Amino acid sequence: MPRRLTTTDGYAFINAMAAEMLGQNATIQAVDESTFASVGESILQAGTENVINTLSLVASRNLIAIRPYKAKFRLMNALDSGMFSNRIRKISYYAKNATPTGASNTQLFTNLAMNFDNGQNPSGGTPQSTESMWLQSTPVTWQSWFGGGIEWQYPYTLYENALKLAFRNGAEFAEFLNGFLVSCANDIETEKEAFSRMVVLNAIAGVADLTASMPGSFVNLTAEFNAKFLTSYTTAQLQTTYLSEFLAFFVAFFKTTSDMLENRSIKYHWSPAKTVGGVSYVLPRQTKKADQRCMMIAKFWNDAEALVLPQIFNPQYLSIDSFEKVDYWQNINDPMAIDVTPAIPDVSNPAAQTVGARVQLSNVLGILYDRDAMMVDFHLESVESTPLEARKHYRTIWNTINKNPIWDATENFVVFYMAD
Repeated sequence: MPRRLTTTDGYAFINAMAAEMLGQNATIQAVDESTFASVGESILQAGTENVINTLSLVASRNLIAIRPYKAKFRLMNALDSGMFSNRIRKISYYAKNATPTGASNTQLFTNLAMNFDNGQNPSGGTPQSTESMWLQSTPVTWQSWFGGGIEWQYPYTLYENALKLAFRNGAEFAEFLNGFLVSCANDIETEKEAFSRMVVLNAIAGVADLTASMPGSFVNLTAEFNAKFLTSYTTAQLQTTYLSEFLAFFVAFFKTTSDMLENRSIKYHWSPAKTVGGVSYVLPRQTKKADQRCMMIAKFWNDAEALVLPQIFNPQYLSIDSFEKVDYWQNINDPMAIDVTPAIPDVSNPAAQTVGARVQLSNVLGILYDRDAMMVDFHLESVESTPLEARKHYRTIWNTINKNPIWDATENFVVFYMAD
């Protein structure tokens, strides 16, 4: 299914992911992102005011139960295209091959000889020399578009006078109002985090779905450990009985993978097929350390720090600024699991994206990726207020947010997971 280029109302996506994040779902729920990326007694029984019907009329002291919250996944690369740009065009370059030399005589061609000119000097229809120096060699490009936007709104209403009778004085009312505004800000931060979390989940599931087209990108560490040490341990055994040995193995494997990403190759990403004039081209990528980003499940990383004290974060590997610990991927009750239907490029028809297969993983440890592989394109974030409603004395504040979630499968991206 092609991505909508007009704005998609994303409130359902955001609400579904927020429910997962807040732990409202006891078990992880399937999330369809195929059209997303291109989720004690409550009151003292003494009477309430009659507007929101939850505030008691009198109180001797107020405890405002709210604390500020900041959205996670700030490591993700952010763009700022604004509302005047609906689509982003990205141009990449295919690798081109060397050509036969014309500066010397070789076993292939005679280029320097009496009466030969600067052409191919055919004999019997067979060229004896290389082509003229005027042979044209144009760039071979891959052009991709990332378009559309996900938009949602968050409103909150402020009453001029109706709630004041629930408080003893203006200072108490101001304290309540401040707490309400912090609560609204926390909701908006949760929604922003839900958006970013869905971008990450779509990328992880997309890599899993495109594993045949992204060599080296989807790494089963259980299988890698057993292949290296000629063992047959299960994932559960490696996460418990043999955890120290597995962590030491992982650190070395991670460092090697990080080193490998610096090499220009067609591993660790999707290289769209392209043939020009009968010649097939490949799209190589390389990701230097400064452009590498890593997200790791917090429990696993904490175990690594406590048990094997890995020295990954140093100038030769990754700086701490390039790393983010993730407490859970999708559902706070099942931190390492994902259940996602991703949006993916159609490898058989790269002109459009398509709906991927549902991906269910129970042990995702982390991701290592190029900063350009996963991005959020900022379009709009506005806050507008209605005028005061003259008869009922309230005003409503409307927050409008529009962003475009981007995953580029042609950039390096490695998913580390465990499975038997």
